[in-house]
Amino acid sequence: MDPTNLGEHIHHRFDRELESLRNRVVSMGGLVERQVNDALTSLTEQNTELAEYVIRTDHRVNAQEVSIDEDCTYILARRQPAAGDLRMVMAIIKTITDIERIGDESEKIAHIAMDLVTSSFQGKDQLMQQIAAMGQLVVSLLREALDTFVRMDVQAAVQAARRDEDIDRRYVELLTELIQHIKADPQDTEEFQSLIWVARSLERIGDHSKNICEYVVYLVKGKDVRHTTIEQLEQEIGA
Repeated sequence: MDPTNLGEHIHHRFDRELESLRNRVVSMGGLVERQVNDALTSLTEQNTELAEYVIRTDHRVNAQEVSIDEDCTYILARRQPAAGDLRMVMAIIKTITDIERIGDESEKIAHIAMDLVTSSFQGKDQLMQQIAAMGQLVVSLLREALDTFVRMDVQAAVQAARRDEDIDRRYVELLTELIQHIKADPQDTEEFQSLIWVARSLERIGDHSKNICEYVVYLVKGKDVRHTTIEQLEQEIGA
């Protein structure tokens, strides 16, 4: 084979490997998005079968993370990518870590759903509605974050990252109300504490989703924007 053609062949093969990795990340993200939805549904609808399903399927997310990470390590060792290709591999490694942690938080919510299924406590229905509302914001942010990764859309990534502020505010409001419930109805402290852990898991899922948005900015712009405020981020990329 002509050396020029060989180089072109290797380049195209490398492009296919990177595209395959991206597609697998998207598939992993879709699985985790369903986990979050199912975990929330199992909690708010007291569906133990769905909670058990979320718990059982968490190993699939873990296995995908390990597999993708191994292939990224292979590419780094054998292909020695540079510039944009290197950022792509690094962004994928970071992204799957956050996706896997989102799966872990979903599993925690499912376990709590199992514990609370037979519980009855003051304000349960109202609190579940508030958690469901917060959950919708979280799932929406996760979906948008994954979409920005697919499209490599920096502007959309920054807009999505800003939504995490709404989730943080909702978390503080819900936490404050749950603490008030504990003071008013101390006999139900254990149940309210469980809901605090649910709210905390949702807040963390929002943080992980925001991280994915930041990796998109890093990938496209080559800027590490971790620990950067949304305002600073918007100024840097001209959003």
